[in-house]
Amino acid sequence: MLTPAFDLSQDPDFLTVAIRVPYARVSEFDVYFEGVDFKFYAKPYFLRLTLPGRIVENGNEQGSYDADKGIFTIRLPKETPGQHFEGLNMLTALLAPRKSRTAKPLVEEIGASEVSEEGVEDDDDEFDWEIEQSPYEEVPESALNPNCRYGFGNLRSGVFQRLQDELSDVIDIKDPDFTSAAERRQKRLAAELAKFDPDHYLADFMEDEAVKRVLEYNPWWTGLYSEMMASLGKSQEEENLAALVSFSEEEKYQLRKFVNKSYLLDKRAHRQVYYSLTDILLAYCYETRVTEGERNVESAWNIRKLSPTLCWFETWTNVHEILVSFGRRVLCYPLYRHFKLVMKAYRDTIKILQLVMYARCSHFWNTEESKITWSISFNEGETCTPTNT
Repeated sequence: MLTPAFDLSQDPDFLTVAIRVPYARVSEFDVYFEGVDFKFYAKPYFLRLTLPGRIVENGNEQGSYDADKGIFTIRLPKETPGQHFEGLNMLTALLAPRKSRTAKPLVEEIGASEVSEEGVEDDDDEFDWEIEQSPYEEVPESALNPNCRYGFGNLRSGVFQRLQDELSDVIDIKDPDFTSAAERRQKRLAAELAKFDPDHYLADFMEDEAVKRVLEYNPWWTGLYSEMMASLGKSQEEENLAALVSFSEEEKYQLRKFVNKSYLLDKRAHRQVYYSLTDILLAYCYETRVTEGERNVESAWNIRKLSPTLCWFETWTNVHEILVSFGRRVLCYPLYRHFKLVMKAYRDTIKILQLVMYARCSHFWNTEESKITWSISFNEGETCTPTNT
């Protein structure tokens, strides 16, 4: 568990606790406070404070979350309004656990009757609120390797110095903050080589009934793509073009929940973002096809495993690298390891990208000053070339 950065402030009636948890899932958190005890848990963060004054739950407590800064702010009523809490800046003292209120008896009766297991609750699965804590320390920029960046547009560094133990099931690369892009690729290729199983590949190649079934499946974008191809070259009204791509009420609700952020990216970072998106789209297309549109508990793992962007923080320089990497991973990790699925995912990804461009261009399709064409050629030689003029 990680001790988050936090700050305490007060006014005559309230104690305010500001907790910085940038990588927590805000929909799943627990807050407990009573007397001098305050506890906060949002995986992978845990904070337990022993306060210098008493607080109370009386209905006036308040809480808020700043999504841009990743900060929870909790206002707690003081039990005695007007009381001044001393030592709010003594972080080590606030983090120290209280002395145990129970002690092991000095004399133990041997052979005493034991309480039946049915009458005692099993505390093994309960969360240990008394785990050791240490104050949060910000990692200075000078301690980070500028060649070990990753994430959106390769703009992140230093994130996993404290999160590595918690995210070992999510990423495959160890110590990404001290592993350069070249080293990450070298280790990824070695892991793929060690994972490849010729027997599994040959079994899927010779007994391909299940593979043939998923190859024949038509995912959600198939119908839209057919409509788009039928409409190309025809003069249509703008509203008809826009109606081709529409969202359900549930999808609109999800879009409204997204945080609107702006990023200042240079040309190189923009290119890296688009390459990474292509890599993730390939994994998504494969997963959608093999599950025939029915996501399951393994779907997130499968997409993550097939995308080196997600599990190895891979940095791309061209589309060919992405295609080769995706093909290698399909033949190493998922349940169905057949090269025809690789080719099908290639084409599915191209269709989605063409649909996106079609939707974006629909608003300018009939204007003389904005004639945009988008063509993607593809052949068996694994060539994927986007061209816009």
